[in-house]
Amino acid sequence: MHAIKKSDAGFNGFGEAYFSNIKYNAVKAWKRHQSMTLNLVVPVGVIKFVIFDDRDNDQIKLQEFIVSADNYCRITIPPMVWFGFQGLSEDGAILLNVANIEHDPDEVDRKPTKQINYNWSSN
Repeated sequence: MHAIKKSDAGFNGFGEAYFSNIKYNAVKAWKRHQSMTLNLVVPVGVIKFVIFDDRDNDQIKLQEFIVSADNYCRITIPPMVWFGFQGLSEDGAILLNVANIEHDPDEVDRKPTKQINYNWSSN
C-alpha cells in the first residue's frame, strides 16, 4: 500500500509520520491545523472522515470519505480546514498521518463535536 511520495499532489514537505489506533465508533472531532498539511491513509480497518471547509463563508463544504484497505486512498487536508473521523471497524483501525511539519499543540484549533452540525451516529 502506497502512502505518499514527494511527487504526489498534496505532498508539502516532511515533518513527521505517525500512526493512531482508532477504536470502533470512537469519534474524534473537530480539529483544524493552522499550518500543518495532513496526508491520511488507513492501512487497517475502516474509518469515516468528515471534512468541513468554511474558509469561504459563501461556499461552506462538507465532505465524507470512507477509507479502508478495500477503498484505499490518501486524503490530504490543507491548513485551516476542520475535520473529524470515526472508527467503523469492530476490530479497530489504524490511521497513518504523513504531515509536512512536526506536531505543535499551539497550531491546532478545536471545537466541540456538537458545534458543527453533523450526525456521527448515521453510519
